[in-house]
Amino acid sequence: MFMCLLISTCINHFGMHELNFEILSDALISLSFRHLGILSFQEAAQYICNLPYKRNVFKDNVLCVFEDGGGTCSTKHALLKTLAIENNKNDLKLFVGIFRMNPFNTPQISSCLENYHLSYIPEAHCYLKYNHEILDFTGVSFLEKKFIVDLLDEFEIAPHQISDYKVSRHQNFLSNWLNEHREISYSMEEIWKIREECIKLLSKV
Repeated sequence: MFMCLLISTCINHFGMHELNFEILSDALISLSFRHLGILSFQEAAQYICNLPYKRNVFKDNVLCVFEDGGGTCSTKHALLKTLAIENNKNDLKLFVGIFRMNPFNTPQISSCLENYHLSYIPEAHCYLKYNHEILDFTGVSFLEKKFIVDLLDEFEIAPHQISDYKVSRHQNFLSNWLNEHREISYSMEEIWKIREECIKLLSKV
């Protein structure tokens, strides 16, 4: 996939020897990878990248990506961040960025935005950062160019914050966005439903 190729290039760009740590911990996530014969972060990241993009029912379960055979940007990157924590690699950071999701960086949602007469919708995207470089292991090619050019805000989170906390921050941003764009006539509930329609389209890729 395009995104996986982009990831490999990004990792090599700032030093595989620094990022590609061995999985030595006996903690839960580390053992889960090792049971699959995955012994390094590079192998783990590639494995996660290649899993399908799908929504997880129980996001608070740290093993949900393994159990469901796939995951979202949130669950995949929270899993890899937890793996890093277990192996004392605390300089790998977990971030949420809110970006303009539009037909250019996410073509799959073009028809949905057009139906609601929106040029974009602010979406929350989860990723990792290492030495200030963005690493995205979502594993789908909907970001045909780096979403960084459409980034509106970003904040660091812990793995356990990918559920309620992330949603709360995202909804607060959307509420403020609607207040600032009075020309958009949708309510908060309506804009969230539109956003959900967009995410369902991505789950089909």
